[in-house]
Amino acid sequence: MLKLAFRNLFRHKLRTGLTLAAVVFGVVGLILSGGFVQDMLVQLRESVIHSQLGHVQVYARGYHEYGQREPFRYMLAEPVQLATKLSKLPGVEDVMQRIQFIGLLNNGRADLPIIGEGVEPEKEARLGSAIEILAGRQLEDSDRYGMLVGEGVAEALRLSTGDDATLVLTTPDGALNSLDFEVVGIMRTMSRDYDARALRISLQAAQELLLTEQAHRLVLRLTDTAATDVLRDALSERLLAQEFDIKTWYELAEFYGKSVDLYQRQFGILMLIVLVMVLLGVANSVNMTIYERTGEVGTMLALGSRNGDVFKLLLIENLLLGVLGAAIGVGVGLALAWLISQIGIPMPPPPNSNSGYTALIRPVPILVIGAFAVGVIATACAAWWPARRVLRMPVVDALRQNM
Repeated sequence: MLKLAFRNLFRHKLRTGLTLAAVVFGVVGLILSGGFVQDMLVQLRESVIHSQLGHVQVYARGYHEYGQREPFRYMLAEPVQLATKLSKLPGVEDVMQRIQFIGLLNNGRADLPIIGEGVEPEKEARLGSAIEILAGRQLEDSDRYGMLVGEGVAEALRLSTGDDATLVLTTPDGALNSLDFEVVGIMRTMSRDYDARALRISLQAAQELLLTEQAHRLVLRLTDTAATDVLRDALSERLLAQEFDIKTWYELAEFYGKSVDLYQRQFGILMLIVLVMVLLGVANSVNMTIYERTGEVGTMLALGSRNGDVFKLLLIENLLLGVLGAAIGVGVGLALAWLISQIGIPMPPPPNSNSGYTALIRPVPILVIGAFAVGVIATACAAWWPARRVLRMPVVDALRQNM
């Protein structure tokens, strides 16, 4: 029966070709559109991780909930010792300390409220591969009184590299303290709002300004983003007895989860539309083919073939057609995905960003399998109703189609 079904596919080469084209088009469309969405999510994820958040952050218990109101009450008492301990965990590339503060930046003519961070410059430079330096350079460990400012801060205060500015902030005891800094670079991250108020100075300078040796958080950079949950579980076991909170990048980036939900729903609707289009296109061709073969079906039934055997033959023919079309579609889709990725798709800046990016087509295995399944299922479903309709026809009426 399988051999007979395969031979029947090539009795009407043009109609078989049209049906195959409909299946191939649908599968290719799903692979390219799904790969495009997948690439957007991957690039968004890596931008979030490698511009601000890192893979995992460790806080003193309560900082995440109440630290915005009382930041100096929830600090890590011994950040150096804790960082040394965490750096020995498998999969951890870097552990960096950060201090967050709010203050005023003065260029001699105007003041601007800022949200600043004291960081370990060279570790942050390795993490911050998604940060674009518009002018100057990255902050270095030797820049004790160097400053990296956001694009919006530089525009508001008309700062250029080499300019001096004074940073004024309040210490944990409530006193005012200030230091002069030199602008060594102007940065742009994925968030325009962050760039409008952000600056970075060295950890030593921040601790000098705040009169403390503590830190607000430890940021961990991992060798592989996929190991984030494994490391979080390992940290939870090791730090359970101590007063720490552990947050992963996706828990801190709420908008990422919302973006994933949005794009997945959009792609689900797109998959449904493609499924319906393939179903209708294939159904039209299959319906005409089976109608023309009504006389053949009547002859098979008159010679003693059972309805179930004839139905099975028609269904196997279309399953073979669907498998063949889906396989060709997967091959063409993967080839086009590779070709388009070699060229790249220039994209405009996303909302709340000043930087565009180059999109690729990233077909993951589950996407390819889903596209293949859609092609096969749509073709099989398209043959179901026409085959049942022909088999319900009386044998005498079916035989008349041969006349």
